[in-house]
Amino acid sequence: MRLLNKIIEFPPLSEANSDGLLAIGGDLSSKRVLYAYKSGIFPWYEADQPLMWWSPDPRFVLYPSKLKISKSSKQLLKSKKFEVSVNRNFKEVILACAKINRQSQSGTWITDQMIEVYCELHNMGIAKSIEVWLDNRLVGGLYGIQFNDVVFCGESMFSSVSNASKIGFISFIQMSKFKLIDCQVYSSHLESLGAEFISRSDFIQYLAPVQSI
Repeated sequence: MRLLNKIIEFPPLSEANSDGLLAIGGDLSSKRVLYAYKSGIFPWYEADQPLMWWSPDPRFVLYPSKLKISKSSKQLLKSKKFEVSVNRNFKEVILACAKINRQSQSGTWITDQMIEVYCELHNMGIAKSIEVWLDNRLVGGLYGIQFNDVVFCGESMFSSVSNASKIGFISFIQMSKFKLIDCQVYSSHLESLGAEFISRSDFIQYLAPVQSI
């Protein structure tokens, strides 16, 4: 396991353990975080843990062309019950994602430091939020890192009303032209929408065009 220092670099992805943990330490500067995403690496840790960097193999992804939309979701989309916006209120979305209770986690990995760096990346035009509104109230949303129309790296989503984040996610895919949505790690919810595993080497090939961004 590699312990990082102030130099912005990561070990070869082949050094990641069977769970995908590649390195520990370093910092959460926007420069390092951006470099990590371009390299197929993402930070993920809880507040009482050291900073950990991951690159799982296989990688859980969703091809927009394989998006599965249930009959009930199609009806919801058609009803226009929800309004979906992009980048209307990034900070409110990430704060809501940080506060939501998740059954598989004892705490949140979206720490104050995480919020600060993703807001900085948003101001740089790299991190994007999708908001879902009901009667002018924010009831769902998601955020992530966007590399032009190549890859969107989804980070987290929330709903305070049933199906809100799902409708936001589906609407965002339909209005975008990404080649790939990076879901990072498995979830049954995303699998129901069509997400699947691909090898890490195949995933890295999709990142090749973003190296110069």
